Amino acid sequence: MRYIAAYLLLKLANAEAEPSADAIAKVVSAGGVDVDNERIAKLLAALEGKSIETLIAEGSSKLASVPSGGAAPSAGAAAGGAAAAAVEEKKEESEEESDDDMGLGLFD
Repeated sequence: MRYIAAYLLLKLANAEAEPSADAIAKVVSAGGVDVDNERIAKLLAALEGKSIETLIAEGSSKLASVPSGGAAPSAGAAAGGAAAAAVEEKKEESEEESDDDMGLGLFD
C-alpha cells in the first residue's frame, strides 16, 4: 500500500507525468520506510498503460458489492460491552493515579 500511496501522491502532484521508480522510492524513504525496489518495479509494470481514474472506478464498483456490515448486536451484547467499557475506564483511572504517585504527571 505504501508504494501505491506514493504513486498516487506523485500523480496528484503532476497528473501528466508517470511517476518513476526513483521518485516513488524518494517519497517512501521520506516517510522513514525501507524501500523495496522489486515491489516498485512490479507496481509500475502492473500500472503500465493504465489510467488511474479507470482503475479507481473499477475498484470502487468492486467494493460496492462487498458486504461491509455485520449482524446487529443483541441487547445482551450491548450491555456486556458497556460493562467492559466501564471496567476499562476503571483500569485507565487507576493507571493514571499510579503515574501521579511517581511524580510523572503530564503538567509537572
